[in-house]
Formats: sequence, C-alpha cells, structure tokens
Amino acid sequence: MSNYRQITAVSLFILLSVFGNCKAQNNDTVQIQEAEKDSTIVLNTEKNTLNYKKLIVPTVLIGYGAASLSMNGLKQLNFSTRDEINEHKPDHIRLDNYSQFAPAALVYGLNAFGVEGKHNFRDRSIIYGTSMMITSAFVLPLKHITKEERPDQSNNLSFPSGHTAIAFASAQFMYREYKDTNFLLGISGYSLAVFTGVYRMLNDKHWFGDVVAGAGFGILSTELSYWLFPKINTLLGGKNKNSATMVMPFYQNKSVGIGFVKSF
Repeated sequence: MSNYRQITAVSLFILLSVFGNCKAQNNDTVQIQEAEKDSTIVLNTEKNTLNYKKLIVPTVLIGYGAASLSMNGLKQLNFSTRDEINEHKPDHIRLDNYSQFAPAALVYGLNAFGVEGKHNFRDRSIIYGTSMMITSAFVLPLKHITKEERPDQSNNLSFPSGHTAIAFASAQFMYREYKDTNFLLGISGYSLAVFTGVYRMLNDKHWFGDVVAGAGFGILSTELSYWLFPKINTLLGGKNKNSATMVMPFYQNKSVGIGFVKSF
C-alpha cells in the first residue's frame, strides 16, 4: 500500500465515523423540531438530555484506540502505517500545532463577520472552555497511565493524541454551533481535524490508534460540554441579575486553559 493510500484510508476512516455522528445528531435535531410543534416543555427537556446516540461514534473510536494498545492485529496496523509513512520520508511540518484550534477560531471569526452561530460570545466561550478542560482531563492522565512510546521514541506519552483530541473537540464545537443554520459550514471543521490527525502521524509523533482515540475523546468532550452548559450557566449566573461574567479560553506556552472573571 502506498503512502497516499494509507493516508487516504486514515482520512476516510475518521471522516466516515464523524459523518455517522453528524447524521445521528441531525436526526436528533429533526426530532426536537417536531417536538417543538407539540410542546415547548418537551423541547427544553430534549436539549438538556445527553442522547446515547451521540455517544456511539466517540465510544467506538475510543474503543478502537484502546484495543490498539494490546491487540496484536491492531498493533501491527500501527507499525505498518508508520513504516509506510517513513519509507517516503515526508517533511515534518508543524502546522498541526495550529490547525488543532482552527475550527474554533473559525467560529469566532465567522461570528465577528456577522455569521452567527447558535450561542453568543459569552455562552460559546463557556462551552468551548469546558470542552478544552474535559479534553485535558481525559488525555493528560491517560498519557501517564498507558505510557505508550511515541513512534519517534521521544517519550512515553503517545496515547491518546492530544492534538487530535483538541482538533476534533474544536470541529465538533463548530458543527454544533452551525449545524442548524448551515450544515455544510458546520461539518467543514472536520477536514481541519482530519488534517491534524494525519499530520501527527506524518510527523512521527503518534500511532494510528492514538489518532483514532484522540478523535473520539475530542468529540465526546464537546458533547459533554454542551450537555453541562445549562448547569454551568446557572452556576455562573447565580441569583444576582446585576452580576457580570467573562469566560475566555486561552492557549499559552503549550498549555490550554480557561480564564474566569465575575463581578458582583
């Protein structure tokens, strides 16, 4: 199998998985809209419910990645993919350090130019910041627990891919913000997420299983953040109507976090 066929297989695997997730969520949206015609109460309850269908795709991706740590057949696929890539000696570029945040940056940029998403600046910042914190809570401990060696043998923090997790969390964030108003725009972020995952392998930093698991953790983190948002929003809002809250995600010195300021 050529290098390009291998990369295409990686891209198609992730994109098809993501498309399945998009399709399930789009069906959920239609059901919510139908419920709205009958009862506003039903609609509000649906919005605050974490539908199990939204967990199927990330669970499958995470399960595959976890299985690749111990199953011989999947481990062999990791090695064969790495060997095919290294045979062609691709240039190691670091665009994946930036493309991981690109879908989220597009959401803020599009809103600045008048292409509004589902939430305002404050609310989407809370959602995205929460997603980044959940992603870190999944990825960082697992890296130290699994101690999987990177393909380039630089350290034992390979599983799962943090860059890919952030990229797919950002892509899922873009999808959730625009899926109801512009579906094609909403799914466009996944191409950047796939690019990030593929280049983590081309840069010899991750195995195929690391990237697949990272995609699953990213999608799951954003779904959890949307589910938690009403609860977090209530907590931040409190009972004082004169209070003001500012939440802003940040990236500094290769660290992701969220800033929080509240005035009373």
